[in-house]
Amino acid sequence: MNIGQLARQAGVPIDTVRYYERQRLIPEPARSASGYRQYQCDDVTRLNFIRRAKALGFTLEEIGELMAISSNYSNDMNEMRKKASQKLEVVEERLAELTRVRDALHELVDACPGHGALATCPIMAALSTDTATASERAAQS
Repeated sequence: MNIGQLARQAGVPIDTVRYYERQRLIPEPARSASGYRQYQCDDVTRLNFIRRAKALGFTLEEIGELMAISSNYSNDMNEMRKKASQKLEVVEERLAELTRVRDALHELVDACPGHGALATCPIMAALSTDTATASERAAQS
């Protein structure tokens, strides 16, 4: 199949296919006599793997590692589980950080009446001074 067919079947733009080739996430395809790339059905599977892994937050480097693990069928699933667990830890840390930021913003929004002189705005004051609320300090840590 040509690059356009591959891209359509995998649901990605043609430029993405070329980019993943340059990143060595999909193997460089054979070329026809006229120089056109000729892809295999396995390439659709690889692109779907990449797309789904990206949707779960894996970086392209991590996806390369996952693909290397998945290509070695003699291994058991421990390595794959370990990589997914590491990504889950990162996601949990981000969620905790975002929760702290959300709480600090809630506190600031709730403290602001939304009318009056900007000089008396509690949000402006919090952003302009070195003193931080407890939520803000938590968000920074």
